[in-house]
Amino acid sequence: MTTPTFTKTMTLPVTPDEAFALITEPERLRRWHTVSARVDLRVGGDYRWTIVPGHTAVGTFREIEPGKRVVFGWGWDGQSDFPADTSTVTITLTPTETGTELSLSHTGFLSEEQAAMHAEGWTHYLGRLEQVANTVDAGVDEWAATPREFDELTAADASLAVLQTVARGLTADDREKPTPCADFTCHDLVEHLAVSLQQLAAMAGATLTDASGAAPEPRLADLGMQAVDAWKARGLDGDVAHPAGPQLPAVFAASILPVELLLHAWDLAQGSGQPIVASDELVAYVAKLAENVVPGGRGSSFADEVVVGHDAGALDRLAAYAGRTPTHA
Repeated sequence: MTTPTFTKTMTLPVTPDEAFALITEPERLRRWHTVSARVDLRVGGDYRWTIVPGHTAVGTFREIEPGKRVVFGWGWDGQSDFPADTSTVTITLTPTETGTELSLSHTGFLSEEQAAMHAEGWTHYLGRLEQVANTVDAGVDEWAATPREFDELTAADASLAVLQTVARGLTADDREKPTPCADFTCHDLVEHLAVSLQQLAAMAGATLTDASGAAPEPRLADLGMQAVDAWKARGLDGDVAHPAGPQLPAVFAASILPVELLLHAWDLAQGSGQPIVASDELVAYVAKLAENVVPGGRGSSFADEVVVGHDAGALDRLAAYAGRTPTHA
């Protein structure tokens, strides 16, 4: 029996070139569709899109007509029943009087269950695409906010999504503003986090590419993606070398990543006066990791625990445990 094809057509209030950017450029994709995205936009080039923590779509580009059409294979990393390029996604863009008609077709499912799962997913994310086309940013994606299954690396993906939202809101005026990290301005903290991500990836055996001249959001998003991918490739078994000391259990070293990402997202939000949104489930999981990470770093990476009021939120309590004092009430 032939499995269904998912199709959806909508009109976006942007030009075809702008619509093409929304569906192909990593910085745009992160606003509505992905936690992180790597794109080699050429025929035969591949892509890697972490859609939600723990689930990464992979495939290769088959046809590319800028501003008009893109065709790519679709599958899932690590899923033997739906590997890379198993199915085909075709997106066509047609100019209209009010913007661009976008038509998406997804074919080649191997089962009714796969077709239903992807129909639900595309319906959700194309709704967010409509939002981003109208408002520039679709906001926090509840599907990415709380992993279905928590481990150190899905928590890192979810924490990276939180950080990216805050980093996206940084402006030139925020550059020299102080943060709860002693002696760190917002700019200093971005630089510190870039170095920290490279060090954490090095423990997984990877050397990262740092676009040091880029704006904070694309720079940290790309470094964070590379660091998390490095740990996914290495795995959490065994021990790893620490640059300043003895070997560490890999699972402990990897647990530093979500703690670092989420706490520094809070620091940057405080420094720039932005709101920050993180699910209670994510904060609770990272807080448990922090119970192992923070005590050994007190006096260097972390100050003494700060007392907070009974009405403090979960993320504020995590920051206080790590020795942070808010810069904004």
